[in-house]
Amino acid sequence: MKIHIIGCSGSGKTYFAEKLSKKYNTPHFDLDDIQWYNNASEYGVKMPIEIREKRLKEILSHNSWIIEGVYYSWVQQSFEDADIIYILDMPKYLYISRILKRSIKRMLGADKGKKETIKSVYNLLKWTDTFQNKNLKEIRSILEKYSDKVVWISSKKRIEENFGIKMDSIFLLSIFAVLNCIEI
Repeated sequence: MKIHIIGCSGSGKTYFAEKLSKKYNTPHFDLDDIQWYNNASEYGVKMPIEIREKRLKEILSHNSWIIEGVYYSWVQQSFEDADIIYILDMPKYLYISRILKRSIKRMLGADKGKKETIKSVYNLLKWTDTFQNKNLKEIRSILEKYSDKVVWISSKKRIEENFGIKMDSIFLLSIFAVLNCIEI
């Protein structure tokens, strides 16, 4: 089985992919791992394109895979090869709460990932809004030719009901109260 999952930051792509990976005994690949140098000394260092393309080609050579990420302009072959493409189009409150939760965990060293700062989290939140408001429209257009294998998911309830996968609970609402009091 070949599954591609796309959605904005905080939409639940990685969590969903990990659960499907266990359910179907299929390897899971995070496109961030081939787009970014996660162990770089600073945030936002990209892999050279040649390395990224080589790694994607290696992943696609597997008999089965689950690929997840926000990327769409350089993963056309994975869309072509996928048996199913899930697009996670979650509500804003949900992806913001997840981004904040993940970022706080990373800043405290409780979670692996990019070396984030308050400024990088702020920029990610702005980028995510752009992704939701602009890029998803472009993705919809690109994926029209694969409409027979595209599934749009716009609530964690749908994932829980259709796949028996319990998605994470909403992060503390107090974070929103704090954000409303802080100007970045």
